[in-house]
Amino acid sequence: MHRDELVSFLDELLDVHSIEDFGPQGLQVEGKDDVRKVAVGVTASIELFRRAAEWGADAVICHHGMLWDFDPRIIKGPLRERLRILFDHGISLLGYHLVLDAHEEHGNNALLARELGLTDVEPFAEYRGHLLGRRGRFDPPLSHTELEARVKQVLGGDPLMFGFGPDPVRTLGLVTGGAVNDFRQAIDAGLDAYLTGEVKEHVQELAREEKVTYVSAGHYRTETF
Repeated sequence: MHRDELVSFLDELLDVHSIEDFGPQGLQVEGKDDVRKVAVGVTASIELFRRAAEWGADAVICHHGMLWDFDPRIIKGPLRERLRILFDHGISLLGYHLVLDAHEEHGNNALLARELGLTDVEPFAEYRGHLLGRRGRFDPPLSHTELEARVKQVLGGDPLMFGFGPDPVRTLGLVTGGAVNDFRQAIDAGLDAYLTGEVKEHVQELAREEKVTYVSAGHYRTETF
């Protein structure tokens, strides 16, 4: 497949221009024309690019790409090494961030909601006019112990759970990755529980006071199940 065909296919599939992001989405570094092998990863890094080059990849697709708005504009150190590997091996880099989070069929949140067994799933958690996460119901409801076990079964590893909400859990909102701040939207929506990848110090007492269960299952895990 020609590189531009791959880019056009993914850009159209994920509606790449539908959400304003922190950096370019789609093609970020142009490599060789022909693409036969594609490597995928969560985050652009020297290690990922080295392994992709050793494997003979012609393109790398990442959720967390490069060239973010907050990145330095001077090409040195690790950024220089990342680009060197891509250029030396003619590897193209494609990045899809918020559009992948939000996609109704292939998105992280839609897929995780399905794997957790949620029913009556609908979009949730507004960001810049778009709903990135998902919310739904457990039928039958899950006890706190069952919810923790379900999350561990689907994502692996032991989640950190502040179980201050209703037991059993009937409703859950989720936003994969580092969506700590969206916990407030789950509270305002009257949900029993909220799941994301990360946690901050204040969350435990906020969960206790608002009587909503908070589950932190790991940024990487919530985007690689």
